Amino acid sequence: MASNFKLFKKKNDRKNKGQIFSLSDKSKFAIVEAYKAARTNIMFSLSAKEKKCFAVTSYSKGEGKSTASTNLAISFSKMEKRVLLIDCDLRRPNIHNIFKLDNKNGLTNVVGKMIEVDEAVRHDVLPNLDILPAGTIAPNPSELMCSARFQELYKQFVRDYDYVIFDTPPIGVVADALLLKDLIAGFVVVVRERSTTHGDLQHLIDSVKLADSTILGLLEVGCTYDSKRRKKGYYYYQYY
Repeated sequence: MASNFKLFKKKNDRKNKGQIFSLSDKSKFAIVEAYKAARTNIMFSLSAKEKKCFAVTSYSKGEGKSTASTNLAISFSKMEKRVLLIDCDLRRPNIHNIFKLDNKNGLTNVVGKMIEVDEAVRHDVLPNLDILPAGTIAPNPSELMCSARFQELYKQFVRDYDYVIFDTPPIGVVADALLLKDLIAGFVVVVRERSTTHGDLQHLIDSVKLADSTILGLLEVGCTYDSKRRKKGYYYYQYY
């Protein structure tokens, strides 16, 4: 069963508007616990499908999928497992911005056989967490992701890491994310309150079903904090 992970913010919290949140030792307890809950449910799904890879996507841009990918990767790495986060949003990459990395060399350069993979992977950006940025913007991202070289890299990553997380383009914008369907256990879908509509979500679900893939769960962000529920933090998760 898929899960719905809700990520809350306080009302009128103008200081946090537009800010990227990434987990650290100073993060609020409720935030860390919410990502732990999401991590646990994803791990069960991966175990059931006997795969160690999943993708994070959304319907449209600006819904927070790259931040969610980052925080999930950090959460997985805190189990002392080797984790690789790959920026597969080859049209509008953002992972390098979050981690303040150089994006001159990355996935596209490796797939294009311009450099070796060890030259592109940023090792131990955080303990147990390696990052593979998107690299040079390419005119043919779909072709790169379907290439034999990409398949070879995937096999290498599966051998070398305990978990591999793909940050992928919004499915409502381009279909690139669905090209990974045979490599991953499924998609974690990021939805944003007052942004993602029911129609958007239905179109995304239909696209994933049509591709014969799976949605592992929904990660809902930007929700209004409801004091009546007496939630003592920004985040919580629940089944749906």
